[in-house]
Amino acid sequence: MAEGIAFDIAGWLISELSSPVLEQLGLWWNFKDDLDDLKSTISAIKAVLLDAEKQSVTSELVKDWLAKLKDAMYDAEDLLDDVRTEALRKNLMSGNKFTKEVRVCFSRSNPFTYGRKMGRKIKAIKARFTSIQSQANMLNLVQRDHPVETSFMAKRRQTHSFVSKGEIIGRDNDKTALLRLLLEFQSEENVYVIPIVGIGGLGKTALAQFVYNDEMVENHFELRMWVCVSDVFEEKTIVQNIIKSVTDQAPSKKLEMDQLQKQLRYKIDGKKYLLVLDDIWNENWNLWISLKKLLMGGAKGSRIIATTRSEKVAKVTSNCRPHVLSGLSDDDAWFLFKNIAFEQRFADSTNSAFVEIGKQVLERCHGVPLVIRTIASTLSFKDTETEWLSFKDNELARISQTDENILPTLRLSYDHLPSHLKHCFAYCRLYPKDHRFDVQAVVRFWIAQGFVKQSNPSESLEEIGFEYFKCLVERSFFQEVEEDEFWRVTCKMHDLMHDLAESVAGKESCILDSSTSEIDEKCRHVSIDFSLMHLLKGKKLRSLLKFSSNFEYMNHANWDLIISNCRCLRVLECNYLGLDTVPGSIHKLKHLRYLDLSFNDQLQVLPKSICKIQNLQVLKLDYCFELKELPKKIENLVNLTHLPCAFCALTHMPRGVGKLTSLQTLSMFVVDKDGSHGAAAADLSELSQLNNLRGKLRIRKLGFVKNAREKFKAANLIGSNIYENWF
Repeated sequence: MAEGIAFDIAGWLISELSSPVLEQLGLWWNFKDDLDDLKSTISAIKAVLLDAEKQSVTSELVKDWLAKLKDAMYDAEDLLDDVRTEALRKNLMSGNKFTKEVRVCFSRSNPFTYGRKMGRKIKAIKARFTSIQSQANMLNLVQRDHPVETSFMAKRRQTHSFVSKGEIIGRDNDKTALLRLLLEFQSEENVYVIPIVGIGGLGKTALAQFVYNDEMVENHFELRMWVCVSDVFEEKTIVQNIIKSVTDQAPSKKLEMDQLQKQLRYKIDGKKYLLVLDDIWNENWNLWISLKKLLMGGAKGSRIIATTRSEKVAKVTSNCRPHVLSGLSDDDAWFLFKNIAFEQRFADSTNSAFVEIGKQVLERCHGVPLVIRTIASTLSFKDTETEWLSFKDNELARISQTDENILPTLRLSYDHLPSHLKHCFAYCRLYPKDHRFDVQAVVRFWIAQGFVKQSNPSESLEEIGFEYFKCLVERSFFQEVEEDEFWRVTCKMHDLMHDLAESVAGKESCILDSSTSEIDEKCRHVSIDFSLMHLLKGKKLRSLLKFSSNFEYMNHANWDLIISNCRCLRVLECNYLGLDTVPGSIHKLKHLRYLDLSFNDQLQVLPKSICKIQNLQVLKLDYCFELKELPKKIENLVNLTHLPCAFCALTHMPRGVGKLTSLQTLSMFVVDKDGSHGAAAADLSELSQLNNLRGKLRIRKLGFVKNAREKFKAANLIGSNIYENWF
C-alpha cells in the first residue's frame, strides 16, 4: 500500500500544517516554529517521493525507507488530528467569522499543560522526519515531476454507469460442453462431479454462473445451490453454506455437525440437484470424501460443479476428465480488449498505430479475460499514442510473466491508479474473499479515514466517494455491482483482485480470524472475529471492523481493551454483539468518525459522554429495539452527518437536534407524545434547520400534535418529499 499513497499523505500533511487553524494553535501553544520546521522537512521529502516509489520496486533499502516514512506520516496525521480535536473541544473554532478570528475559551484548568505536552510530541515527530530526510539523501533520491490527471479521465468520471463492460465472450463452446454433461450425460453415480479447471482470471466462476442461470438448467433440477469454498476447506462451514443456499437462511452457529448433516440430508436427499462448489483449493482426499458422503443422497442425475485452479484438486474431487478452460481466442480477446480500451473513442479503434500497440499489449495478456479487462481499462484513460507506447515498452516490458502468475500484470493497473484510489482499493482487503459488501458503508469508511478529498464545496464527500467507487468499477477492480429494490448498491472483488489488495496493503491491514495467530504492531486496519479480541494488539489501529454479520458477544473486558489500546480509531463496528450498555469512557476515542451500534436489541441507553466525540460523522443505531432516548447535548456532535435510528423505541428527540446542520440522514423524528419530557424534548420547529436532510424521514406520534399542519407549514415542511407521517 506504500507506493503512490505516501505522496498523497505528504500533500495532506503539508496542507494541514499550512492551515490558519494550525498556525493559530501553534502561536497559542508555543510550537509554531516546530510546525513550520516539520512542514519544511515533509516538503523536502515529498519532492523525492515519486523517485522513491519507483525505486522501491527493485530496491529493498528504498522499500524499507518508504515503510518507515509512511509509519511516521500516519503518526503525524494522528498528532495533528489530536490538536484539531482539542481545539474543537475547547470551542476554539466557534464564532461566525472564523476565517478572520478564532475565539479562545479555555477552561479554568491550566491552558498551557496541553500545549507543553503537544509541543514535546511535535518535537519528537519532527526529529523522526529529520532522520528520514537524512536517509533519503544517503539513498540519492532525486526530484521527479508529478503526473497530472488528464481531462479525459475527468470526462470519463462524469459519464460512468454501473453497466458491466460486455457479456461473457468466447465461451459458447464451453457452455455447450457443460450443458451436455449436466443435462444429457448418463453417469453410473447418482451424483456426478464435474470439475472446471483453469488459472485465475480465466472466468471459471463466470462460466459456472453462465450455465447455472441457463433456463434449461433451471427447469431440469429441483434444487440449485451455490457455495464459494475459497481458501479454507472446512466441512462444517461448507455444509452450513449449502443449507443457507437452499433455505436463504443461515443455520444456527450452535448446531453441531451431526445436526447440520441431518438438516442437509433432509433438504437434498431424493432430489435432483445442482450444486456449484466454487474456487476449491483442497487437495486432501480424505477431507473431500468426508463431505462427498453427505452429498450422495441426491436423485439420479444430480450434479456437482467444482471450479478450481488446480488439476490435482480436480483429480481428488472426480474420476471424470475435467473441463479445462483455456484463454480466449485471438479474435475474442481482441473483441473484448477493443470494446473496453476504445469504449468512448471509437475513431481510435481504426487507427493503425493504436491497433498495432493494442495487439502487442494483448499478447502479454495470454487470453485471460480479467487481465484483458484490467489492462484495457487502464489504457482507456491514456489519450495519446506516446502514452500507449510508454506503457507497453516500459511498465509492461519489465514483467516476466507466466500463465500461472498474472498478479504482476494486474499490479500495473494498480500502479496507474491516482493515489486517492489506491487508498480506497487497498482498504477493501478487510473483507473476506467472495464477500458482497455494501458500497454506501465502504464509502463512509473511506470518508472516515480521510481518503476522500473535497475540491468542490458544492459536491458532498459522499458524492465524491461514490465517484471514487465508480472509477474503480470502471477500471475492473470491483465486479458484480448490483442494486436491490431498496436502492442499496453492493459489489464483490474477484479473488485475484483480493489477492492484489492484500499484497498492496501489506502489514497495514489484516483479517484476524481463526487462521491468524497475531497481527503486526504497525497494523492500522483490522477486520476481526470478536471472539478473538484477546489477540488484538497495536495502539495505532484506525479501523476495527466486525468480521461477519453473524451474532457474537462482546463483554466489558473487550470494551476496556478497545478503549485503552485503540485510541486512534476512526471506524468502529459493534453491530450484532448483544450489547446492553456502552461504557462512558467511549469519549476517549476522540478520533472516532464512524460508530456502528446497530442490531443490539438489548441496548437501552447511550452514555452522555458519547456527545464529546465531536469528530463523529456516522452513528448507526438501527434495530436497537430497546433504545428509548438519544443523549442530551447531542448538538455537540457538530460533524454528525448520518444518524440512522430505524426501529428504535425512542420516546422523543432531544432538544438541540436541530443544531446538527450537517445531518443528511435521520431515519426518525419522534414527537414528545404528552410533553412529559418538557424542555428536554425537541419540537417540530427544529426540523426546519436541518436543510441537508436526504431520503425519507418518518415522524412518529404526529397525531398528538395540535395544529400539526400549521406547524408543518411554519417549519417549511409542507410539500417536502422527504417526510412521511406516522400517526
